[in-house]
Parts: sequence; C-alpha cells; structure tokens
Amino acid sequence: MSNHVFGHCINPDCGATYDIEESLFSCRACGDLLDARYDWDRMEVPDKLSWFEQRWASRDNRLDFSGVWRFRELLGFCNESDCVTIGEGQTLLQQNDQVAQYAGLDKGRLFLEYEGLNPSGSFKDNGMAGAFSHAKMVGAGHVLCASTGNTSASMAMYAHSCGMKCSVFIGSGRIAYGKLSQALDFGARTIQILGDFDDCMRQVKDICQKKNLYLMNSLNPFRLEGQKTIMYRVLERLGWQVPDWVIVPGGNLGNSSSFGKAFDELKYLGLIDRVPRLAVINATGANTLFDLYENKGLRFNGGKVDDAAIDDYYRKLNETGYKPHTLATAIEISRPVNLKKCLRALEICNGLVREVTDADILQAKAVVGRYGLGCEPASAASVAGLKLLRQEGIVNDGETVVCILTGHQLKDPNATVNYHVEGQGEFSNRPVEVENDIRAIIEALDG
Repeated sequence: MSNHVFGHCINPDCGATYDIEESLFSCRACGDLLDARYDWDRMEVPDKLSWFEQRWASRDNRLDFSGVWRFRELLGFCNESDCVTIGEGQTLLQQNDQVAQYAGLDKGRLFLEYEGLNPSGSFKDNGMAGAFSHAKMVGAGHVLCASTGNTSASMAMYAHSCGMKCSVFIGSGRIAYGKLSQALDFGARTIQILGDFDDCMRQVKDICQKKNLYLMNSLNPFRLEGQKTIMYRVLERLGWQVPDWVIVPGGNLGNSSSFGKAFDELKYLGLIDRVPRLAVINATGANTLFDLYENKGLRFNGGKVDDAAIDDYYRKLNETGYKPHTLATAIEISRPVNLKKCLRALEICNGLVREVTDADILQAKAVVGRYGLGCEPASAASVAGLKLLRQEGIVNDGETVVCILTGHQLKDPNATVNYHVEGQGEFSNRPVEVENDIRAIIEALDG
C-alpha cells in the first residue's frame, strides 16, 4: 500500500483500508462508500494556498494548464506521468449583480461558478480527469457509467483521449439530446435500459463487479477527488477568501460530497481558517435528500448514519413504484449513491437542503441566460435555491454567495426553447413571426 494515500471506508465501525492500485469502489468488508484518504504528514503540501498562483506562469506545462492538476499537491494519488488532462477547469467565476437582484441579494455578493466552460460542457470533466488518471494507473481498458447525460458525454470524451473502450447505460427517454449527441459522437457504446437512472446505476455497479470493469460514476472516490478542485478555483478567484455560502444542485450528490471533503482537508491543513455553509438544492420531483434530511432528520452523526432509515425509505419508494421526474434531468435521481458523503459534507459545512419546483428552476435559468451565462436546467436550481433562502431569511444581507452552474445551456436546448416559445414564465422571450414585408418587419423591430 502507498505510504501516503489509501482507500478508506467511511463507516467508523469498519474503517477498512485498501491499496489504491485496486479498482475498488465500495468496501469489501461492509459494503459502504470509500474515500481517497491521505497521510498529509508524508506529503509535501504548500503552507499557503497562494503558492498555487505561480503555476499561471507555466501554462505551457499540461498539468499547470489543467484546472484540476494545477492543484495536484492536494490530490496526490497518482504520479504526474499518470495524470490525464484534456484542458479541463478553464472555468469562470463571474460576479453578477443582475442575477443577485433577482435572487434578492446585495450587489457585489453573488458569484456564479460556470462549469459549462469545460471541454464537454459540464463540471463532470473535473472528476473524469481524476478518475481516468486512476484508471490509467490500474491499467483499465473498458470503462462504464450510468448517466442522465453529462457523465456519459464527459466519460466518452476522456475515454477517447485515453484509448479506452467505454459503454454507457441510459434510462428510457430520460436523457437530453444535447448530451446524448455528445456520447454518440465521441464513440461511446450506448445501451438504453427500460428503466430510470437508478435502475441503470444498479445494473452498472453489478456488471462492473462481475466483469471487473472500471466504474466511472461518482461512486468512484477518484471522481470526487477531481471535483474538489472546483472549490480550489472558487477560492483562487476570490483571492483565497472563503465565501459565506456555496449553493449547489443535488442529484447523485458527488459535487456536494467533494466540496465538503475539500473544505475539511483545507481546514485540517491550516490553509483556510473557516469553512463556508453549504446548501444543496433538490428539484421537488427528485427530492430524496431534502425529504430525508429536512423532514426525517437524517444526519451523518459522525459516520454513524441510520442505515435502517435509509433502507426503509428506499423500500417504500419501491413499494409505491415511485420514479423521480423533473425537467432538470441531470438531477433526476431518487437514490443518490453519495448520500452518506453528502450528509458528511452537510455536517462539516453546517449545511441545509432545500427543494425548488421546475417552474422555479426555469425562471432562474432564464434570468441566468438573460444576464450573460446560459446554463442547463439543473444548474439553475442553485440560483432558485438562493432566491428561496433569501425569502426565508437564511442567507443574510452582506453575505457572499457562490452558486454553482454545473453545465452549459446547449446541454438541454429543448427545455430552453420550450420555455421561451410556449411562454412558460415571466422571462419568456417569444420569437415574433411577421409577413415577408419590410413595413411589417420594421414594425416588429420597433415594437
């Protein structure tokens, strides 16, 4: 086993450890989730975060150009020769006063972290840089994932760059065409299963185990190591100052889980003096985390999670035949694989969970688009969540907020076009149809 990094079961009653050169994504002893855990005393870590700024001067180095591997000392699970990058992490943190006004926040206090600028158009590329580096390290040849769209697009792009075979499982009709087109174009073998994402996830886990294939979903702890760097870049662009709030959409809960881990590690290392509060936003049509956390009081409890409560909740979902449904298909998940890690992040960051309707999401999405950054529906859940938290008086005047925009607007163009053409909300921007006549056209222009 490496002398500074190992796989570690998050269950404190188990705590089993594993060599990271294994393709292992759940604990053999108890079946729980695994972390990549570091022995920081054996690692060379800078004594201040501003040390990383020097790498902007050496962007001809492929690793220094990467918004993931620029911070490699904070995720040192592989050698530099194994690090996979296609230029991910060149993202934007935009202060946006117009969106702040919509959400009811003071000027100068809202920042939008736009992950749609990644090569495949979503935040997933951060995680894939980490996971494919580990896959390369262990000699994987065939990678699999279940996907609502973004994971398949990102995985297929990285698999092509690594020369690996890739297969993706999608549910019946529950994938936006913008995302499906990417997976097909990048050469992924796409298998459509008669079921939803949760069905696909169950199948892909079983098949990876039976056939010893490499799993690329966020159950993979090395996916989450890459996604930690979203927060490093946020801190970098805030002058290494910690915001008061980070607000993120909640689907399979990989981002929220990785953010909590990132802040916990940075605090332990003395690189930050406090952690922000974390808000995870579900869609009402896929609100498992909200229901369990806010309504039923489920907590991480130092790792001693009430597994019986989770099992009972999922059993009732099965008995009633419940299937999640939201226009924000990227977060249309009712059995999030990173539930326990997200509970840990909420504990670390004194967090909370909220749910917002599809109408709320589409309104927020239109506002984000009108004022300069188009995003997919799921991304806008963060802005809709901020508006709700301001209305509830939970986010206070003068607090600094970062909302994560997880994917590009062209990931789901149908949702955008339908909102505007059908006049679905206050910010709808219907096209105007006129006769092929110059007077009619001028009248429309002046209208």
